[in-house]
Amino acid sequence: MRILLVEDELRMAQALCELLRQEKDEVDHFADGLEGLEAIETGIYDVVILDVMLPHMNGFEIVKRARQKGIHTPVLMLTAKGEVDDKVMGLDCGADDYLTKPFATKELLARIRALTRRQTGDIDGLLHFGDITLNTHTLTLSCNENSVKLSEKEFHILEYLIANQGQILTREQLALKIWGYDSEAEYNNVEVYISFTRRKLRFVNAKTEIKAIRGIGYELRDENV
Repeated sequence: MRILLVEDELRMAQALCELLRQEKDEVDHFADGLEGLEAIETGIYDVVILDVMLPHMNGFEIVKRARQKGIHTPVLMLTAKGEVDDKVMGLDCGADDYLTKPFATKELLARIRALTRRQTGDIDGLLHFGDITLNTHTLTLSCNENSVKLSEKEFHILEYLIANQGQILTREQLALKIWGYDSEAEYNNVEVYISFTRRKLRFVNAKTEIKAIRGIGYELRDENV
């Protein structure tokens, strides 16, 4: 899972990054509100953990602007403020959940898991699209009685396409999602792994296909529809 953390308290940010990476999550951290908004607008994250008090733009304004631009990524807001009015303001701006500092790490992790289940419909560890099923626990792709093990990158490509079904994802979005900001991955890497993933779809005789949209990117389509 790829998580965006926007938090200007350095010690808090370092502790959260370490915690999430121990959970095998990929984390990008920004301490500035404007930089955080730009990162959210890429649409590559599964969850955003967003502090309220930030330099240059507060968390309320960030989530409000992101929602106005059609970004539906789940947002968990963090704040030292516990007043009801602040919580109401955050939720009204478009946040999905609210956690007051200090908090137990177990509660943070539980809330993140709940947000991702709500977003993807992954209640039992299974994601469905067309005639395929993706097992998020075993990284297995299934279609009817056929199944095949996916590599981590193949899994993330399909997971991202399923989460954004009906949308065309650019090569840049896929590269950022799979390889991240710090990666030197080139766009041809995306094409290579798209090719690998298509082979796995053919292996299980799926009608679901990854369609290339010339000059734009890729879209997951159910050819039975």
